[in-house]
Amino acid sequence: MKSAVETLSPTRAKLTVEVPFEELKPSLDAAYQKIAKQINVPGFRRGKVPPQIIDRQVGRGVVLDEAVNDVLPKAYVEALTENNLTPLAQPDIEVTKFEDNEGLEFTAEVDVKPEIALPDYEGLSAQVEDAAVSDEDVDTQVDALRERFATLIDVERPAADGDFVVIDLVASKDGEVVEGAEIAGFSYKVGSGGMIEGLDEALVGAGVDEEKTFTTQLVAGDLVGEDVDVKVKVTQVQEQELPELDDEFAQEASEFDTLAELREDVRERLVRGKRLEQAAAARDAVLEALLEKVEVPLPETMVTEELNARRASFEQQLQMSNIPLEKYLEDEGQTQEEFEAELERRVRDAVAAQFLLDEIADAEEMGVEQAELTQHMIRRAQQSGQDPQEFVNHMFEHNHVPDLVQEIRRGKALQLIVEGATVTDASGNAVELKNLRGDGSIGEPEAPEAEATEAPAAESTEESTEA
Repeated sequence: MKSAVETLSPTRAKLTVEVPFEELKPSLDAAYQKIAKQINVPGFRRGKVPPQIIDRQVGRGVVLDEAVNDVLPKAYVEALTENNLTPLAQPDIEVTKFEDNEGLEFTAEVDVKPEIALPDYEGLSAQVEDAAVSDEDVDTQVDALRERFATLIDVERPAADGDFVVIDLVASKDGEVVEGAEIAGFSYKVGSGGMIEGLDEALVGAGVDEEKTFTTQLVAGDLVGEDVDVKVKVTQVQEQELPELDDEFAQEASEFDTLAELREDVRERLVRGKRLEQAAAARDAVLEALLEKVEVPLPETMVTEELNARRASFEQQLQMSNIPLEKYLEDEGQTQEEFEAELERRVRDAVAAQFLLDEIADAEEMGVEQAELTQHMIRRAQQSGQDPQEFVNHMFEHNHVPDLVQEIRRGKALQLIVEGATVTDASGNAVELKNLRGDGSIGEPEAPEAEATEAPAAESTEESTEA
């Protein structure tokens, strides 16, 4: 077999492959055997029909087509290997010449992994926000804990922000009740903004048995985006009574004896959370700094597929949250064009990051141990809410394990460049990443052979490049 490659672009190649007829003979013999088992010819047992009889019964052309269908995929893979090409999608194959006893010629156009001249990825610099926790941050968390232990007391006055009310609500359009837009005895916190626009304004100042009517737009159902009339009736007003903020509250709400100990624990938890947020930001910033140092050719087909997949996933999330895209864009202060441009930018960065990290993983000869693969699959299953064993079985059955292995290698490559980078916060302090544990605490430096490969800085690039 002979093959030649023509570079159509940095991410697309055209293979021209010639297969001599002699190399078709094993596939030709297999085709005769296969067809012999499928036909009935008087005087011959099934599977024992001679080739010349098959040629007369079904035609030599059918046998040749069967042989070509068998040899094409093998010849294509062999040509890829021979020319050191890594395909990124299914090829467009065209048979350009095939005659009996003469041989086969075909072409295959396919998107391929681009060649990248790796930049220097050691000693990158990046800056992230400070991870400081203020007294106000602690107060907010402690107040939230107080609300969990609060009691509700009926009051006779009109409802105010922060009160809990029990309401009956019905929406109608042209005098007809909207299906699914009628509730009774529903408890709602005034000012929470958790239902429909205009509800909080209608409830403030409303007393028991008082009705208010207002016009709004529903966020779900068949009438999304259309004006409807909403009538709400308050049947109960309750005031939230918070417990005293003292040692007794600390003992009731936690395992601590004093309020000071509780506040210190809250502060420590916030600090750890801030460190993890800072580590994620550092990962993104270092990766962005690396991407700025190199031009990565991107296959447009791959970009388009990823763009469509992310757009569909985002729209599904909005639907599950009962948020129209128009409302989301309004809240974000974006136009449709700005949203699409930002989404495409993120997708292009994500695809470029994958190629770049793959190259670094290859350059550093990074491997994956079985224990790492198992741990990664368990974590992926947990993230998607699936049973770990079912997830593992699915990955093996559908041949997705190589993709998971590549995810781990990219994570290791990202960890390498992040830990080798100089990352500072806005105040100029060095950000600790190498010894940061998964819970946000700082551990002691470990021996090289014992270093964990699942530290926060080593997470997959999925989170770093997600839209």
